[in-house]
Amino acid sequence: MRAEPQAADYRPDTAIDALADWLGSPVRPADFPKTEIRFRNDRWAAAVGLAGLSDDQWTAHFARFEPLEGNLKQPLALKYHGHQFRNYNPDIGDGRGFLAAQLRGSDGRLLDLGTKGTGPTPYSRNGDGRLTLKGAVREVLATEMLEALGVNTSKTFSVIETGEQLWRDDEPSPTRSAVMVRLSHSHIRIGTFQRLLAHEEPEKMQALISYCLDHFPGPMPPDDAPGRDEPAIILMHQVVERMADLAASYMTSGFVHGVLNTDNMNVTGESFDYGPWRWLPTWDPSFTAAYFDHGGLYAFGRQPEALHWNCGQLAVALRLVADSDPLIAALNRYGELYMEAVARRWCWRLGVEPRGTEADTQLVAACEKSMREQNAQPDAFFFAHRGGRDADGELAEAFSGYESVGSEHSYWQGEAQTMLVDDVEAIWAAIDEGDDWRLFHVKVAALREMASAHGEAPRPAGQ
Repeated sequence: MRAEPQAADYRPDTAIDALADWLGSPVRPADFPKTEIRFRNDRWAAAVGLAGLSDDQWTAHFARFEPLEGNLKQPLALKYHGHQFRNYNPDIGDGRGFLAAQLRGSDGRLLDLGTKGTGPTPYSRNGDGRLTLKGAVREVLATEMLEALGVNTSKTFSVIETGEQLWRDDEPSPTRSAVMVRLSHSHIRIGTFQRLLAHEEPEKMQALISYCLDHFPGPMPPDDAPGRDEPAIILMHQVVERMADLAASYMTSGFVHGVLNTDNMNVTGESFDYGPWRWLPTWDPSFTAAYFDHGGLYAFGRQPEALHWNCGQLAVALRLVADSDPLIAALNRYGELYMEAVARRWCWRLGVEPRGTEADTQLVAACEKSMREQNAQPDAFFFAHRGGRDADGELAEAFSGYESVGSEHSYWQGEAQTMLVDDVEAIWAAIDEGDDWRLFHVKVAALREMASAHGEAPRPAGQ
């Protein structure tokens, strides 16, 4: 069974102060006409010592953004560049959010509280800096489902409705507005390093590398890795391993992020910043989530390639302070690490004990073939065949020799949980048309029950 986040005392730690003068710009939050709490994640609030806040205190800190005690005195909109659909853009940064606070979790690791929908910043590019309530609801659903499926994801910490009417081209308008807070271990992106390369700032690059190694620890590179004692090379190996695991977790979950730009890639390997995401209705490598992804660059089956390409851009940036050959050696580990991650995560989701990458890869292939032939929805497939149950033909042969992890009855025996577009639209329609949040709360509770039944997912060291 999955362990719940452990309760902890509130421990502020503004480690970002050492970089703040050049990593971001101080900003002020928008002043909202209304503040109504719609979602507060007390599970994760307990892990950072904030579950005891009253609703009034919660609103003060996460809608008006009064500073938490001992924390950042003013929010910080972070600066970065990025490749957006493979086109380099130096004119980006936190355009509708900021870093609001930093604190230590129950495991001692550094955590960020970052926002979405908090108003314009110097990087808004003529945007209004706001977030639709539907966008916030979708982010809760995405992060709860991903957490249940073992993906290393940011956690939606708070959603507060703000009373403004927003106009958007991609949904019926005017529409309701919200301000959201996410909890994650970092908001340092691959694009953060790209900006320092573009400005040719090696000293700041070294400082950023040190910050990442100090606060997001991971394993050392293999003993035979060239340059394995150099900070930039250590970080490169860690990011490659984390991104390979993240790509594998997307594929095992049947999840399509939609916008895998380098400014959306967190060096901790945490998935975050959810926009046009989708879950697969059937096993289809060509399925895309974003209506504007006309070429299918970030289609489901191309996500591993996309994350590998993004790692390559980190290697290019780190050449400012390191030699190419050790960086390339780290990058070249991606393929093998990805295959290992798919194997261990696939077995975890099926509830069977891994037998080794070669055998596990054959099991993955048999499952993919079965899903294609049955036109099966992936979540329903994994639920139906957990522990090898109800498998026949080639699929049964592939399961031969595998042992179930515990009893199949330890897996939640309700209906398979899906997060297809119709599921999301039904939840939103009830909120939009009748301000009825019951379907939303029922879904979140069901996902958390499924997460508990799944147990902890296997991840690389340092996650």
